[in-house]
Amino acid sequence: MEPLKHVRAGVLDVAYFEAGPADGPPVLLMHGFPYDVHTYAGVAPILAARGCRVIVPYLRGFGPTRFVDAATPRSGEQAALGADLLALLDALAIPRAVLAGYDWGGRAACVVAALWPERCAGLVSFNSYNVQNIARAMVPEVPENEHRLWYQYYFHSERGRAGLAADRRGICKLLWKLWSPTWAFDDATFERSAAAFDNPDFVDVVIQSYRHRFGLAAGDPAYAGIEARLAAQPAITVPAITFDGEDDGVRPPADASAHARQFSGPRTHRRVPGVGHNMPQEVPQVFADAVLELVASPPPAPAP
Repeated sequence: MEPLKHVRAGVLDVAYFEAGPADGPPVLLMHGFPYDVHTYAGVAPILAARGCRVIVPYLRGFGPTRFVDAATPRSGEQAALGADLLALLDALAIPRAVLAGYDWGGRAACVVAALWPERCAGLVSFNSYNVQNIARAMVPEVPENEHRLWYQYYFHSERGRAGLAADRRGICKLLWKLWSPTWAFDDATFERSAAAFDNPDFVDVVIQSYRHRFGLAAGDPAYAGIEARLAAQPAITVPAITFDGEDDGVRPPADASAHARQFSGPRTHRRVPGVGHNMPQEVPQVFADAVLELVASPPPAPAP
């Protein structure tokens, strides 16, 4: 995933990897927490070989991506992630692209697909509709699901912040193991991505993200308008392919009906056996094939 390029996009200097022909159909691949662009080390070459222009950015707080202004709040809220993706499309002069991702990156893709559908030619989203319903954040889930979220509750405390600051690699490696129990990654694979967690804003962005989604931390006022629109849980109208991993240690797999009302456009939902939370890195061919389905038959762009 080298060499990296840089571009000023909104409040960030974004580091990103690019592959494929510059005039090919654009595809943006968005990584999650706690991962990095190497999630797509197997996906990007497949798409580039099929003629796609592939862009894989480091999210805010990860790798060489940096905030331009020291005074910018280090927010990890969903509106900020979506705004970052939109700003990147603008900075690269990409009017419309297939957006694909999981976890935080999937959330960014869902936000853009929901609020700016004219910029999204198609959506590949792991865990389906990945927009947080913050108004219902304090409604408990069944115990079997609650225990999976221990790390989020840990990050709500100052003990959790201190723990992440003291041993970010230890915590993140444990999450990799718990979230993808059937994925036999080695130390070298983890360390390749773990370097991205050395970003000086990593801890602040992560902690704010997991507190904001529960209503425990204020958001960046610059994104208040976007958060207000997301509070309405807007439907995604663009063509979508959604996935769940049968062995996902964060979210148990669901049927298509679980998120049906949030997709008003054409959508197929697929459950993938033997796959945990980091689907693009675990089964890159399956993920790439889904992206190529949307690239092959893009619909007309909707009116802004």
